[in-house]
Amino acid sequence: MPRYAILAHESFDYILSKTGNMLIRYKPNEVCAVIDRNHCGKTAEDVLGWGGSIPCVLNFDKAKQYAPTHLVIGNAPQGGRLDNKSLIEIEKAIDYGCDIVSGMHSLLKNDHYLVNKAKKNNVSLFDLRNAPNPPHFPRGSWKERKFPVLLVVGSDCDTGKMTTAWEICKELNKRQWNVKFLGTGQTGILLSGNGVPIDAVVSDFMAGEIEHHLDKFSNDTDLVIVEGQGALNNMFYSGVTLGLLHGCMPEFLIMTHEPYRELDVSDYPIPSLEELMTLHLNLLKPFKNSTFVGINLLTLKLNRNEAKKYIQNVNDEFDLPTTDVVRFGSKGLISSIETAIQTWK
Repeated sequence: MPRYAILAHESFDYILSKTGNMLIRYKPNEVCAVIDRNHCGKTAEDVLGWGGSIPCVLNFDKAKQYAPTHLVIGNAPQGGRLDNKSLIEIEKAIDYGCDIVSGMHSLLKNDHYLVNKAKKNNVSLFDLRNAPNPPHFPRGSWKERKFPVLLVVGSDCDTGKMTTAWEICKELNKRQWNVKFLGTGQTGILLSGNGVPIDAVVSDFMAGEIEHHLDKFSNDTDLVIVEGQGALNNMFYSGVTLGLLHGCMPEFLIMTHEPYRELDVSDYPIPSLEELMTLHLNLLKPFKNSTFVGINLLTLKLNRNEAKKYIQNVNDEFDLPTTDVVRFGSKGLISSIETAIQTWK
């Protein structure tokens, strides 16, 4: 079993270290330490509210006592580039004998110094953001698709799209549905072992790559759930979101949102959920009539009573099953999706 040390200097919180956080949430027995100088001495539970006694340490030298086998770049900075502080820790991990897992745009395989050091130490460098080569241009195969697709979208980056997709997929499979998960970012790809890093693909081929991966699923699939990226209303990432939307041509959508977040990561006002949901449906309308089947909220900053009240208000406003799947489960949301699958068939 691997033992992951997560590198998250000055970024270990509930938003910035999303790759590391998902390993802590879904594979806690495989995470041995978090490297973050800001939180050394604390535990993952202290910082995130989950993760138990996984320790936060000052640097990789302090992580050695926990015998890591892999160093995972846990954060996802804008632009996806490694800073000098991270590179120093990576060098130390390679010298120790750790394999390195990175989801950055700056690929480890293109750093000749790290590649040579890895060879000398007999360790592997894993880049999760490798763009497919050769790329696939869209063919419009969605018109002949034999199963429905659900895409999880959001009002901004870091609203829980990956977590929502993963939790729903797990629950539907527990209920004996043949549901597949398609990762589109480093976190989803790392957890599931498949997918395409959509923001590393040349724009002309984004839709084609998603279509190509969807075409790989068998016709007896009940549903494919696609991990969303970015937000249509976010000026930094809207191009990726739109390419993903038209690559999926989803029958169903789920909206994710963090209550009371008024500005997106580009510091621009977030439109209302009603405006955003209408925008998604209108962009798909030239091709098909898609529907929202639920809303998932990231309520970590609210106490339980505040969260439940907010969830109920949104549920009533949109007449859609609304929840926070991590805190309150997904029963109503899952029932809505099951009904949608049955109706589609």
